[in-house]
Amino acid sequence: QVQLVESGGGLVQPGGSLRLSCAISGNIQSPTFSPSFMSWYRQAPGKQRELVATIARSGSTNYGDSVQGRFTISRDLAETMVYLQMNSLKPEDTAVYYCNVRFLLGGVRWGQGTQVTVSS
Repeated sequence: QVQLVESGGGLVQPGGSLRLSCAISGNIQSPTFSPSFMSWYRQAPGKQRELVATIARSGSTNYGDSVQGRFTISRDLAETMVYLQMNSLKPEDTAVYYCNVRFLLGGVRWGQGTQVTVSS
């Protein structure tokens, strides 16, 4: 089994920064679980889940319009960790943030989510 575990959420004041981490564990040595795309999504109360950022196997990145220029997605060389650096946080960034990984042959996995609250 492959699992994703997020960490790093919390309460931060507007204008502050947080770094989220997502650890991939399990049978990740198999080529089946080679990551194709690693992403962060978020879901605010009463709203649909939305894509925040994606990093492809090639290293190319894509960001949602609302976070462009403020958030940065990255991963480690072993492709067992994916990060989301969030700067200049706004109250509207408050949401549960989910890690998502699409594997080459092993389907999609989601983490359990981590709460980010931006408030003074």
